[in-house]
Amino acid sequence: MKIDIHTHIMPEHIPNWFQKFGYGEFIRLKHHKPCCAQMIKGDKVFREIEHNCWDADVRVKEMDMTTVGMQVLSTIPVLFNYFAKPEHALETSRFFNDHIAQCVDHHPTRFMGLGTVPMQDVDVAIREMERCIKELKMPGIEIGSNINTMNLGDPYFNPFWEAAEELGCSIFVHPWEMMGEKEMSKYWLPWLVGMPAETSRAICSMIFSGVLERHPKLRVAFAHGGGSFPLTIGRIEHGYNVRPDLCAVDNPVNPRDYIGKFWIDALVHDPKALDFVIDTMGADKICMGSDYPFPLGEHHPGLLIESMNYTKELKEKLLFKNAMQWLGKV
Repeated sequence: MKIDIHTHIMPEHIPNWFQKFGYGEFIRLKHHKPCCAQMIKGDKVFREIEHNCWDADVRVKEMDMTTVGMQVLSTIPVLFNYFAKPEHALETSRFFNDHIAQCVDHHPTRFMGLGTVPMQDVDVAIREMERCIKELKMPGIEIGSNINTMNLGDPYFNPFWEAAEELGCSIFVHPWEMMGEKEMSKYWLPWLVGMPAETSRAICSMIFSGVLERHPKLRVAFAHGGGSFPLTIGRIEHGYNVRPDLCAVDNPVNPRDYIGKFWIDALVHDPKALDFVIDTMGADKICMGSDYPFPLGEHHPGLLIESMNYTKELKEKLLFKNAMQWLGKV
């Protein structure tokens, strides 16, 4: 059994919200050749994708080829639309959420779904999160690592975290709008360097602000192996110790104490790195995640875990048991 907690999907056909709303960088698809489409952002080509990005049947075939039992579907971060007016972002979120719910309905033994919500308006986000959990029967939602540059620990989001904990909603935090994205665009550095830093930013923000302290029942998972957090926890803890006047202003608890209280995926691309994150973050808090179907992902999901000289018990934890815990399915 393998559960892939980090996969992205989008509908084959998306309304032209750029034209409808008259502003913004809303994504739509231009199907310019068989099995391929261009993602159009505003009025410019953003990226080319293949049909496994929208065709659920193709995904199932590729899952069978790599022995993945279940994918947890989430939207592509560029579709969060946090820049939009709340009522417009709600319309787009509902569209994507309904699509994911439909994919799950068609393949209930192969997919679970995570919703997206308009985090730029916390009240609207809570209402759509409730719909995802109660009406669409999703286990949780995916959010960005920051919301229009606001950290996840900002007091503005306090009602959201309270509602998420009360709903038992699993949260998947994915990096996006990376620090320095405009300043270091060459060599793909935002994706190679910015993404790991962005994930650590989200983790540290939720720790230092006290979100994880106030809401101990929150089930939060962070993408890309926790980014740079596992390797820099020593530096983070040292900063907390030597400058509590800067780091411990909202939460007096040592940041290291939160290891074991949130999950990360295992997408680290390196055997020694996988050993390290297991040793640092704990064998119970790491889930298989591939970033399917994108180039920076693990092209054979779970292969690194399967190739390691781990016990059967540890491999089962990493491949599916920890995911079930995070998803609240046990």
